[in-house]
Amino acid sequence: MLSDDLFGVLERELLKSRVARGGSHQTRTMSRIKTLIGRRLHKSYTVQGVAALLKRHGWSCQGPARRTIERDEAAVAGWVKETWPDVEGPWRRSTPGSSAKARPDSR
Repeated sequence: MLSDDLFGVLERELLKSRVARGGSHQTRTMSRIKTLIGRRLHKSYTVQGVAALLKRHGWSCQGPARRTIERDEAAVAGWVKETWPDVEGPWRRSTPGSSAKARPDSR
């Protein structure tokens, strides 16, 4: 558990890095914050632990404010239509299955 004093140090580091970047154009990922905690505070957290820590102290996870200018909507729509179904796979099995570990009795 990170003490309030150590969280204050982390918060100052996060704010300092934001000012150094000139705003928030580069996102802070949980893994980057995890690395910062390890290097600066010498504490070990999981990515989920970092998210919980930040949420507990009133920080929120935010996504990008807008999409990139370079985004090609036609390419995205084509990928979703043609490629995603293969990646996602079927929701149900095509044949009945069993969750039993043992082979079914063939009496």
